[in-house]
Amino acid sequence: MAWIVLIVSGVLEAVWAVALGRSEGFTRPVPSLVFVVGLVLSMGGLAFAMRTLPIGTAYAVWVGIGAALTVGFGMATGAESVSLVKVLLIVGLVGCVVGLKLTH
Repeated sequence: MAWIVLIVSGVLEAVWAVALGRSEGFTRPVPSLVFVVGLVLSMGGLAFAMRTLPIGTAYAVWVGIGAALTVGFGMATGAESVSLVKVLLIVGLVGCVVGLKLTH
């Protein structure tokens, strides 16, 4: 159960990161609200997962999922440039996250 919550929390990290960028310094109410709700749920899920998973593993997986999805979203929407090197690095990041899961 902790792994499922951790994965969902990692997805929510990407949600709040994107919302933070779109909030324009908290001047736009809807993205600001999405940021706050996503942040609270994401951190809550991370805290729950850390009750049974090692802190370093849980944090690395959470950050890895959030970072990969945030960059992927940016590339998919055109907000970030796409390059072979960037894609390969994201694939490597995801591979490292999967490796951490498999070694636990």
